[in-house]
Amino acid sequence: MRPASERDEGWFTNLYATHYPDIVRYGLRRLPDGDAAAELAQDVFVVVWRRRSEVPERALPWLYGVARHVVANRWRALHGSPSLLPLAEADQVPTRLAEPEATTPVLDLRRALRALPEADQEILRLVGWEDLSVADAAVVLHCTRTAAAVRLYRARRRLRSVLAAPNPARAARPANAHA
Repeated sequence: MRPASERDEGWFTNLYATHYPDIVRYGLRRLPDGDAAAELAQDVFVVVWRRRSEVPERALPWLYGVARHVVANRWRALHGSPSLLPLAEADQVPTRLAEPEATTPVLDLRRALRALPEADQEILRLVGWEDLSVADAAVVLHCTRTAAAVRLYRARRRLRSVLAAPNPARAARPANAHA
């Protein structure tokens, strides 16, 4: 990447081409549809252009942080000011998983994620879905690497606990029954 003083249209176009798909995927995991995810990416890159001198060399975690703020601001504009952004509303099971046996683990994981506090959900998504390192997740969350590592450790522990708990919906269904 070029130094901050040389961040012109070429620099921006390269950054956009490289990371636009990442930001859209981030939005798809948190917003209701593809149009909203594409709009999120556009908003993120408007911020990038305005704040191009602040974009670090490793831009993706910074971009995710901007995207996180854009999503939170939209949510607050629609619903008031929550202490944390409820991301679970956008969690939907992919329709391409048609077999009941294939969807059960996905449903269990999504159900378990929804049972966790929003902060736990976000750190797990950043590391698990966005494939960020703990250090990069810390950039997104605006905290230290140590704080992010502790959050991740605790979130994983809580997730394991929720997953280990009996699932009443599955226990009520006979083992050979298919929905």
